[in-house]
Amino acid sequence: MPETNAKILVVFYSRDGSVEALAKAVSEGAREAGAEVRLRRVPDIVPTAVMAKVPGWEERSKRMLSEYGAPTPDDAEWADGIIFGTPTRFGNASAELKAFIDSLGGLWFQGKLNGKAAGAFTSTAGPHGGNEATLVSLYIPMAHLGFIIVPNGYTHEKLVQGHGTPYGSSSISGQNSAPPTKDELEVAKHQGARVTQVAAALKTAR
Repeated sequence: MPETNAKILVVFYSRDGSVEALAKAVSEGAREAGAEVRLRRVPDIVPTAVMAKVPGWEERSKRMLSEYGAPTPDDAEWADGIIFGTPTRFGNASAELKAFIDSLGGLWFQGKLNGKAAGAFTSTAGPHGGNEATLVSLYIPMAHLGFIIVPNGYTHEKLVQGHGTPYGSSSISGQNSAPPTKDELEVAKHQGARVTQVAAALKTAR
């Protein structure tokens, strides 16, 4: 695939690792499409006493922040496209990811995000746990910030077979935090490439 020169920010929140695995696949797809990629994990916002109630939560959080770093508004300004990842929280995006989105007000005021590509991915515990609702809920702040929203559509055979959604990639982790399946990861890679291609085209048009 030819070089696109697009710069893609993949920013996610993950507690147990399912969204992290999708984020890595999205990043891989973007890189294979020629993008320069920054992969970032937003910090936790709950007290450590709350994190301590879930075995391994704090340790995983520290590892991911050490491995990927936390996103900044500078990362968002740098990027030609941003792909947001979150677990579902009562049919909506996690507070951690939303806190990062809310921090982009300065860039919004300056119009710095207008015309950039954006997409979303998620993981839920059950097949009807709000995966599509979560993805569509992220379209709302994307629109306010001026992004060009890039859905998956049915642009890959695995999507037609029911892996992921037309709104964005997803996985079903169950009650035991199962990792995404091979098919779900394939769709996530496809999403990374698709957003990269659109971001590159928009960058050229600008």
